[in-house]
Amino acid sequence: MGRVDLFEYQARDVFEASGVPVLRGIVARTPQEAFDAASRLGSPVVVVKAQVKTGGRGKAGGVKLAHSPQQAAELAEQILGMDIKGHTVAQVMVAEGADIAEEYYFSMLLDRTTGGYLAMCSREGGVDIETLAVERPGALAKVWIDPLIGLDDAKAAEIVKAAGFAEMDQSAIAAVLVKLGEVYRTQDATLVEVNPLVKTGSGQIVALDGKITVDDNAAFRHPEWADFADTGADDPLEVRARALDLNYVKLDGTVGIIGNGAGLVMSTLDVVAAAGADLPGHPKPANFLDIGGGASSSVMANGLEIILSDPQVKSVLVNVFGGITACSEVAKGIIDALAILGDKASKPIVVRLDGNAVDIGRHMLAEAAHPLVQLETTMDAAAHKAAELAAA
Repeated sequence: MGRVDLFEYQARDVFEASGVPVLRGIVARTPQEAFDAASRLGSPVVVVKAQVKTGGRGKAGGVKLAHSPQQAAELAEQILGMDIKGHTVAQVMVAEGADIAEEYYFSMLLDRTTGGYLAMCSREGGVDIETLAVERPGALAKVWIDPLIGLDDAKAAEIVKAAGFAEMDQSAIAAVLVKLGEVYRTQDATLVEVNPLVKTGSGQIVALDGKITVDDNAAFRHPEWADFADTGADDPLEVRARALDLNYVKLDGTVGIIGNGAGLVMSTLDVVAAAGADLPGHPKPANFLDIGGGASSSVMANGLEIILSDPQVKSVLVNVFGGITACSEVAKGIIDALAILGDKASKPIVVRLDGNAVDIGRHMLAEAAHPLVQLETTMDAAAHKAAELAAA
């Protein structure tokens, strides 16, 4: 399953469209835009918040209060370009300040262990929830949700009661949780998190900060998700791979990996990492690339081109188990791909084939005798050879 994390300002917009109470916020990419945003909001206090897809912004200095448009511009100048856990800040959100009386925590996520959803809620928000869960687990209520029912009024009432909210606040908080559950359902989300969910001085419940992760396998139902694309922050190779409809994830190793089927590719990553553990430089997988059931020459060429254009890659391992697509077709794809790539193919390629028509496939590759291709008969042997070539 693929995933797409939304920026906070995108989550805010989704919340607002779904009726979740939020404060006004405007995105700014320059100090002048931050000045203009603060002026438009007209709030005596605004918050200038770094927009990056990682936590810890506050501790890193990426969230600051401003008491005038000029101060908002000055703070935006400090925050823009900041590095927060490897993420460069390219934009900030200038948001209204809030009169916060109490801070809470709420999240709803996919629970793979039960095949259902899990809601977590606490009267203590705005804190490191992982630390709270370890040090004071009793402060974090956990309530499982049936996907066929969702987070309805009855379940929301159960959650706020389990979290120990004051009785006079329970109905207002539960009403917001139902709307957040609707966001989870309608957005095909795997995570909806609000930290903090706040009660203002006037008693209003507001989602002050939001995080949404959606399952990009549902993208066909959501053409509006095109607006969520963050190609500027993505790895360029991943952007190119998506354009070619390849299931590719960039890693930090030196052995390029191509396989068919997510399970086989994941196993290959593990075997390559183990094979390189005792070698010089400790070569590791450079990517995850699943070409799926069909391994045509164009698919193989696209996959090899993406991997070989990664300057970190020193060798490539093609590990394919022939099923619906016979190994003979896979071999033809590799041969055709190398012909298509020509001089672009310049790094050693270890090929392990097994399954349907494996003897024919191996014979085809042996007969082609491409100088870059080395055949191995087992996954372990292929992984060790690829790791050795990357370590050389």
